[in-house]
Formats: sequence, structure tokens, C-alpha cells
Amino acid sequence: MRTLKVDLGSRSYPIHIGENLLTQNDLLSPHINGKQVVIISNDTVAPLYMKTLLATLENLQAHKIILPDGESYKTLTTIESIFDQLLEIKCARDVTIIALGGGVVGDITGFAAACYQRGVNFLQIPTTLLSQVDSSVGGKTGVNHPLGKNMIGAFYQPQCVIADISTLRTLPTRELCAGLAEVIKYGLIAKKPFFSWLENNIDRLLELDSNAIEYAVEQSCLCKAEIVASDEHEKNGQRALLNLGHTFGHAIETGMGYGNWLHGEAVGCGMVIAAQFSAKLGWLSDNDVSKISKLISMASLPTQLPKELTADRMIELMAVDKKVKDGKLHLVLLKDIGEAVLTSKFNHDLLYNTLNELHNNA
Repeated sequence: MRTLKVDLGSRSYPIHIGENLLTQNDLLSPHINGKQVVIISNDTVAPLYMKTLLATLENLQAHKIILPDGESYKTLTTIESIFDQLLEIKCARDVTIIALGGGVVGDITGFAAACYQRGVNFLQIPTTLLSQVDSSVGGKTGVNHPLGKNMIGAFYQPQCVIADISTLRTLPTRELCAGLAEVIKYGLIAKKPFFSWLENNIDRLLELDSNAIEYAVEQSCLCKAEIVASDEHEKNGQRALLNLGHTFGHAIETGMGYGNWLHGEAVGCGMVIAAQFSAKLGWLSDNDVSKISKLISMASLPTQLPKELTADRMIELMAVDKKVKDGKLHLVLLKDIGEAVLTSKFNHDLLYNTLNELHNNA
């Protein structure tokens, strides 16, 4: 097992990475307040891992809340249903809420924990690659709105993250590939040697080689933990670098209808668009764009803008991105592989023309 730390002073917490961690009560018990525990999962993950987790927590008053599976349920309506059930169970302020599932479950559970009685203990047990390397770490929680993804939420840190890579063996191939988008992102924004490692080891990751997966999760979490520690609430621009490809990706997710494109698929395509626009600005070489596009393609992720989304529609959707400040759209772009920047200083006509060209080539 590998253990990392997200260094946030009094709110610091560990990330445990390894095999068969769901059965290890000693990892969970230090972070549980009282006797009352509520596990929130969905109807895909719960049949696979709920029984194991309940057995690990057998000495506690454990309850479960099972949500329907899918991005389309990441809504305020779902949050309200969780509050209904927490109140019916008569959960007190010393309850510990555990998220057992992927990014959607983690985001919803964290937001519910942040709001219930103005904040209660919660733990993250991510069961997808995407959630293990990204959404479970850093304290971003929330739900979607029909006009924009993740527009309603809170910064609320977990007490710990337990990334049991054994759970990835039941992950559908499409979900595994979606998670690789976020892994590749870390190589692009800050870890050029890691990007090179991914070029040489992408096949091992797709085959779920345990050593390769554990290393990739560790490197990804190290990168995110360092950035979150330096800019927890996105005040100095460092944390925004984690959104490489996300402005384009969120527009694709919203425009195509939540759930039709997986988050990682949209981010993978969004990173290719960001690389192509960076090249248009003269910041990135065509060779680097080709390397980025090739690796994302090798991960079985889309690299072309969906034909349904015109340049006008993309610009419209991007206008409600969380990185719009004082009416200006900020984008995370690349100066080099391993060097990302957040900027609003780009030619908007060039951005439109780039998106239009990509649409015409779709």
C-alpha cells in the first residue's frame, strides 16, 4: 500500500492506494466520529462492494443509501432525496457519510455532507479510475444544472481517501478509458517525464497491470495533492491548471446531454482541442500536438469535436464556465508538454475559427 498526504494544515488527510483495502478496518476507523455511518452508493456499485464494506464496518450502526447510476442524476433533486433519508434515519451531527462509487457518487455525497447540519464527516472510497486519480481528491463537491456542469457545490474536504485498485477489475472498459484522460492530464500540466512514461505504458494500464495502475494512481494523486495544497479554493490560479481540457469538455458534456459522453471522454477530446489551440497561438509544436492526440487516441478516447456542436454552440456553452471572470473567458492552455498556463490573453476570433475548423473536420 502507498499512502500520500493532502497537506491542508488542520484539514490534512491521507490517500491510501493499494489492493483489497475495503476489508481493512484500520484504515477507516480513525476517521469515523461516532457509531453511526451512512454509505452512499449507486445501483451499479452497491451490488459489487456494499456487502464487503458493511462487513468491515460490522461493529457500527451502518445504513445505506442507494442512488440510480448516471451523470443525469447528479442533481439537486438527488441531494434532496439524500437529505430525506438522512433525516428519516435520524442522523446526528456525529454521523460519518461514506461515498462508495465513482465521481458522480463522490461529488453528490461530498456536497450532501457539506450541507447536512452545516457539515458532517465524510470519507471517499472511489471505485473508478477517474475518481481515484481526480474527483475524490481535493474537496470539490457539487451537482450539475441544466445550463452548466458542476455549477452548484462547495469546497469540502474528506477525512480520508481509500483508493482500492482491486475495484477497477469490475470497471467497464469504457469507464477505465475515461479515467485515463485525467491520468494523461497530469503528465500534460506538470509532469513531462510521467507523460513519457504513459506513452510507453498505456497498454499496461489498459490491461490493468497492478504495478502500472498503482504507480499511475500514485503519480496522479501526488500531482493533485501538491496543487490543491498550494491553492485549495482556486485563488491564485494554480488549481485551475487541473482543468486542462475541462472548459471544452464541460461544453461537450452539456451540449451533448449529460451522460451521453462520459466526463473523461469529453476531457480527453477537450485536451486535444486545447493542444490544437495552443499550437494556433504558436505555443506548442505540431509534433507535440500529434503526440498528445496519439496518446489520447491510444487510450481509446475521442479526439474530434462532435459534429453536433458548432463553434457558435461551443462558445455559448463555454460562456457559463466557472473560469469566466469579469466577463472574460480564461482557458488552461499548454506552453509545452508538462507546462500549462491559465490565461485570458488570446485572440477570440482565432478561438472561434479553430473551433469552426474542428467542427468542419468532424
